[in-house]
Amino acid sequence: MADLSLLQRLCTARGISGSENEVRGIILEEIKSYVDSAEVTPLGNIIAFKKGAKRPGTKLMLNAHMDEVGMIVTYIGEDGLLRFSTVGGIDRRVLCGKAVTVGSGVTGVIGAKPIHLLEEDEKGKSVPLKDLYIDIGAKDREEAEQAVTLGDAVTFDSIFDLSHGMIKSRALDDRAGCAILIDMIQHDLEYDMTFVFAVQEEVGLNGSRTAAYTVAPQAAIVVESTTAADVAGVAKEKQVCCVGQGPVISFMDRHTIYDKEYYRMAFSAAEKAGVKCQAKKAIAGGNDAGAIHVSRGGVRTIAVSLPCRYLHSAVGMISQEDLADAQKLISTLAGEIAGEEYHD
Repeated sequence: MADLSLLQRLCTARGISGSENEVRGIILEEIKSYVDSAEVTPLGNIIAFKKGAKRPGTKLMLNAHMDEVGMIVTYIGEDGLLRFSTVGGIDRRVLCGKAVTVGSGVTGVIGAKPIHLLEEDEKGKSVPLKDLYIDIGAKDREEAEQAVTLGDAVTFDSIFDLSHGMIKSRALDDRAGCAILIDMIQHDLEYDMTFVFAVQEEVGLNGSRTAAYTVAPQAAIVVESTTAADVAGVAKEKQVCCVGQGPVISFMDRHTIYDKEYYRMAFSAAEKAGVKCQAKKAIAGGNDAGAIHVSRGGVRTIAVSLPCRYLHSAVGMISQEDLADAQKLISTLAGEIAGEEYHD
């Protein structure tokens, strides 16, 4: 299984879309001794190439994204309170009362009108984004401007906990995917492979779109996290996937119809690797595959995801067993895809 101490470093590093420097630095340090080449693209992607024991029949790219959802400062009020916009798809219901870090390390809390001052029609509803603010404790705008500036990144403060066989942390989407690819790079490969650690997935798949154009792969495996709704009050048929039931294979989402032969191969590879595997039971969401599979003349693409509860919130939850199983499955599937003679 991927090194959990490394995963902790990745998850606690700050890196909203467009501000991935800290995460990128950790990854480069981890892979530099193991790859044959690594470049940082103008947009900020890492594209790393590692030789395997054999040349591949199919040029394969493995992709995980470095960025996380968060917020960005848009206005500093006379009262010293910060207004903000979200970066990526955050459910505003999770925002109020959360501890955050702003800019270079300023601590704040997301606040709103106190509950005892709410009108009757406001009670029981999520607070509109326009009515939320970040309070860093500054007495006025002048004091706030000494600590933060417009455009500063805002990230959730979070735990990293390994109890009950789970991993609870922010940014598991997609630092867990990054950890899996790093572990693959640090071990011998059967075939030559290219690894992409992409930026700006959460705001439009921007990094993967440019990386796929540069790499020009014939096939791609996107390593992700996806919504697990196996929680109280959700009917079985709407739970999408379940934590602890193995990595998740998508047949379709809102951006991609996945390669049908690779979909079949993923389940076969799971059986070969001796791990559990489950289908994603919803046509929802999307990931970097949406940009990769339509790059240039088209790229045969499959996504392997970790089931994650509370995705895009301050704390997500995945299973340690799922993480280990996903790593085995991806390694097996990558070898099978790369070893095939390419065909459209």
